[in-house]
Amino acid sequence: MIEADLRAHARRALCCADPATKIAVLRTVDAAATPVDPARRLDGVDAPGRPARPLLVPPARVPRRGVGSPAGRAALIHAIAHIEFNAINLALDAVARFSGLPTAYYRDWWQVAVEEALHFSLLCEHLATLDCRYGDLPAHDGLWEAARKTAGDPLARMALVPRVLEARGLDVTPGMRARLAAAGDEAAAAILDVILRDEVGHVAVGNRWYRHLCALAGRDPVSTFNELCAQHGQHPPRPPFNVEARLAGGFTLEELAAFGVGAG
Repeated sequence: MIEADLRAHARRALCCADPATKIAVLRTVDAAATPVDPARRLDGVDAPGRPARPLLVPPARVPRRGVGSPAGRAALIHAIAHIEFNAINLALDAVARFSGLPTAYYRDWWQVAVEEALHFSLLCEHLATLDCRYGDLPAHDGLWEAARKTAGDPLARMALVPRVLEARGLDVTPGMRARLAAAGDEAAAAILDVILRDEVGHVAVGNRWYRHLCALAGRDPVSTFNELCAQHGQHPPRPPFNVEARLAGGFTLEELAAFGVGAG
């Protein structure tokens, strides 16, 4: 059995509670030179390693403020940083949890985790300029709930996390970027440009492996997506959509039409 394969490193990083340690694993492991053992079965992780703060609260209790003040911008950037921290853990979990997939699958999701770690680091650096640190404000656990729902099925994971939750970022990020730029925070706007660029690629990774798994199971991607959303209590995507970004991220015109693009 391979003791230090990429999936074992992913589980180790996933369990790190300290964000800096988690990111250090991602930065020091050479994924291209590290072997992958697809057959290895690793114990699942019910909750990822994360710091004691932020305090996790229901979504309605997460602070929302206008971006016209430094405190308001800090609240928005903190919320995005929390999303990116969860995205690191979701990508690591995709590597560690599911066995029997092609080697390229594991390398793809490791690279996603590396890029999510960059986003988180950039946002934390910017938070410091707003007299705020990650953990200073409450946050919610909605993204990891999706991981729990799909823990037993990689097809459901690919359907619900990259194709629903991460893809929603393609739709909402341009609006957040415009608000921050209008408030004079060009540094934050530039970080969101990086995030949007990379998230197109992350959604494409999700779409690629979702279709791979559908093909293995002999299932139609469009109808299967609707079935999985219903099965796991997930609302399907709703407009408005960033159609250009979704197409670049691997959604088809047929899928977008099924979501309501062009209706009416």
